[in-house]
Amino acid sequence: MEARNNRKERTGIVASNKMQKSIIVKVTRRVKHPKYGKYINKYTRLTAHDEKNECNSGDTVRIMETRPLGKNKCWRLVEILERAE
Repeated sequence: MEARNNRKERTGIVASNKMQKSIIVKVTRRVKHPKYGKYINKYTRLTAHDEKNECNSGDTVRIMETRPLGKNKCWRLVEILERAE
């Protein structure tokens, strides 16, 4: 039997909060270039559920994987780590 609540968590920066109850979070990761060996930054844009519309653009947030909440939305906001200035 598989254990529950073993869900992925990501930390990222809010790129957009123009939707109602939804935010776009930009999650950055560093990967090594296969040929040249230099580390480059790649990012993924994830759509997350923000129930209270409390995030602003530029905030650092933690999101957690959840059941599908829409066509593209399967993450939810856990907490705001740092507010944008």
